[in-house]
Amino acid sequence: METTSEEQLEQPAARPKIVAVMPAYNAAATLKRTLDDIPPGTVQEVILVDDCSKDNTVEIARELGLTVIQHEQNKGYGGNQKTCYAAALERDADVVVMIHPDYQYDSRVVPLAAQLIHLGICDCILGSRIRSRAEALAGGMPRYKYIANRFLTTFENIALGQNLGDFHSGFRAYSRKVLETIPYEKNSDDFVFDTQFLVQTVRFGFKLGDIPVPVRYFDEASSINFSRSVTYGLRTLEAMMNYWTARLGIYTPNYLRKDDKPQQS
Repeated sequence: METTSEEQLEQPAARPKIVAVMPAYNAAATLKRTLDDIPPGTVQEVILVDDCSKDNTVEIARELGLTVIQHEQNKGYGGNQKTCYAAALERDADVVVMIHPDYQYDSRVVPLAAQLIHLGICDCILGSRIRSRAEALAGGMPRYKYIANRFLTTFENIALGQNLGDFHSGFRAYSRKVLETIPYEKNSDDFVFDTQFLVQTVRFGFKLGDIPVPVRYFDEASSINFSRSVTYGLRTLEAMMNYWTARLGIYTPNYLRKDDKPQQS
């Protein structure tokens, strides 16, 4: 029997290996709740990278059966992610989902993000915290952060030609190809790592998308203070300028150069 045109469409490969990575710092009080919310059978492995926590994050992670990697010295939020992604690739992950272990982002949406990556609909998925102003503020997002988020996200969408609801989400999912292609090792070790990564995904021609994800703001949830938020905002604007100077051939910073990146074995 002849196949129809629909049947001839490229089908996704067999069930992918989905690895969740958790960049952790003092997450002892929230780690188990975050893990418990991931639907059973969704991920094949959870890797927690501890950035010199001062509590018993490592002990709890091991008790929960997670793969634990400890930094000997604090490498920062971006530095932690670099270790996370390298470890996931070494373990042959097809899809990598980053989940903050502070219970701020609702990890029940992990399978939705992973499926969009697996189907090839997107190469990078972000969890959008902003479905409405009222909901974001009622959920505890500080007003100044909401205003800054709306300004920066609007500016980034225009600058990068995207239509994302929240450029600054800490919930993200990536295909293996993204992590093998993008030279994320060249990014900052600080919080602007996330912005630089998204600029790289656009620069390298990958498809971005987002899904709504409920968030919670409470004392144990990680956050940066006002002064660091200002620094982050300025460096985000710098990253947008980097994208355009590279695109126009004026100046291409190291992290946006399309050099050959060694493939993971």
